[in-house]
Amino acid sequence: MLDSVKRFLIGRPLKNEALNEEKYGILWGLPILASDALSSVAYASEEILLVLVPAIGVLAYSNLLYISAAIIALVVILAFSYRQTIQNYPNGGGAYIVAKENIGVVAGVTAGAALSVDYVLTVAVSISSGVAQVTSAFPVLIPYTVPICIAVVLLLMMGNLRGIRESSKMFSIPAYAFIFAILSMLVVGFIKIKSGYVPPEPSLKTAVEPVSLALLLTAFSNGCAAVTGIEAVSNAVPNFKAPSTKHAKTVMLLLAGLVIILFGGTSLLANTFHVVHSEEKTVLIQIAEEIFGNGFMFYYIMASTFIILAMAANTAFSGFPLLVSVMAKEGFAPRQLSMRGDRLSFSNGIIALSVIAILLIVVFNANVSSLIGLYAIGVFISFTLSQSGMFLHWCRTREKGWVHKAFINGLGALVTGIVVVIIAATKFHEGAWIVVVVVPILILMMLKIKKHYTAVSKQLRISAEELSAVEIQHDAYRNRVIVPIESVNRASIRALKYAKTISDNVVAFSVSIDEEQAQKMKDKWGYLNTDIPLIVKYSPFRKVVDPLLKFIESAEYDYKKGDMITVILPQFSVRSWWNKILHNQTTRYIERQLLKHKHIVVSVMPLQLKEDDFVLKSKNYS
Repeated sequence: MLDSVKRFLIGRPLKNEALNEEKYGILWGLPILASDALSSVAYASEEILLVLVPAIGVLAYSNLLYISAAIIALVVILAFSYRQTIQNYPNGGGAYIVAKENIGVVAGVTAGAALSVDYVLTVAVSISSGVAQVTSAFPVLIPYTVPICIAVVLLLMMGNLRGIRESSKMFSIPAYAFIFAILSMLVVGFIKIKSGYVPPEPSLKTAVEPVSLALLLTAFSNGCAAVTGIEAVSNAVPNFKAPSTKHAKTVMLLLAGLVIILFGGTSLLANTFHVVHSEEKTVLIQIAEEIFGNGFMFYYIMASTFIILAMAANTAFSGFPLLVSVMAKEGFAPRQLSMRGDRLSFSNGIIALSVIAILLIVVFNANVSSLIGLYAIGVFISFTLSQSGMFLHWCRTREKGWVHKAFINGLGALVTGIVVVIIAATKFHEGAWIVVVVVPILILMMLKIKKHYTAVSKQLRISAEELSAVEIQHDAYRNRVIVPIESVNRASIRALKYAKTISDNVVAFSVSIDEEQAQKMKDKWGYLNTDIPLIVKYSPFRKVVDPLLKFIESAEYDYKKGDMITVILPQFSVRSWWNKILHNQTTRYIERQLLKHKHIVVSVMPLQLKEDDFVLKSKNYS
């Protein structure tokens, strides 16, 4: 049943050869990878005003334009910088690979950890903000904010588990719808102003404090949310159709252009209409209402904004699994994250991202202002390390045109490094300290994982000289077989028959908790026509594994060093999932405990039982 549900939700498995068909071009790649950066239009300007308006009143709007211009300049620098990253590192991994190869392992792991945190926060912030747009228009939904957010995360997870191609087509149309919505709002808004429309003056107080550098830096750090998502293209280069590098670079330019137009235009409208942050209505919704009233376009903008904010999380669903798969292949993350699922997507990474994002949404009650304090710093750490790595790359290779390339990446490293300091300082008390603490913990975990994989590989490795000296003989080990049995039944007899085919030294072993049970076992065993001895041990504390291990080590068993002991565990298998709940899992527990001993081989001998219906037809209920 579970398999049928899985097939219905994510589709039939795809062959490995279908991977090339799953990749996307510019048309579908742009909205998938741009949705995070584009979605910032919905809240970046608002987050800037949220800092400025309470402090300096009407002066906030002119300063909004200066801060927006600084952020747009940052977008331009990063766009050109990451185009160089795409050209030189086309195999994905982005900041992680660049920093690791040019600065060092710790720098690479730091970039990977910081970017992983940012991707998780992208999902939590984007979806929480998207739902906030809807609850702004329909306040009756406010009590259900968290459940709605969780439902959206699960829908995105299911969509991405269906594969790269299906998810790109499924989530691209809403992104284009949002681009059209905001462009329409900008055009109509500026035409309305040029036609002589005078927006109502907001009832704002005059400045209550001077326009200080600290205030502007705080507002700037809030607005830097508009820059997140720029790096996603460099991480997802392998998902593009050939020529993947050319397509990725084109998408990067288009992305930067759209962010500049939409974010810059929205900031201009916010300045012109003097909208004020409200708990009931977001800034974007207020602008749309001012321009279109309560007509169709108002609700269209509201709906497309909600969808793009949810789709912004889809950028993380594209970038995070690819990033952690690259890290997993190199041993810095669990190997399961490097495996493709039935639909050729990195399904384990998608599920992990969804689970962690849902936890964040629940813990922070889907509050955008609380989550935004954790945002941005992670991605800017990765920006800085990536640009520093590229700067060192050019200085080392000194290939043609390296000076201006090094200047671009060096400028990017300097600017983003300054932004990291600004965000950490201004948002430390708002929650950025959590990221500052979590990233080092993740780094230590990743290095520990790498150390484990290295140790395992070292112990398993065998040289060519050692291989040539190995002789695999029939009598390399003296095989002794033990069959633990709970009772004499069809499953245990089948296991005993199999045991005799692999060794002449077979023992049946049973644990009893009282004398009566032991005697019943011996009496029933007496009916068997076999020379296999039965050993029954009393267990006063109802242990199962300990008596077996003590028996193996006892003189009674005559175990000699170098012997291999095969323990065959009889196990019956029921078909219905609910039937399994009715039976204990003793066999699995015994298996886990015995596998801790290198001289013990564990084998499970299954017996498939029929459905209850077939058994009940005999009308024998005794």
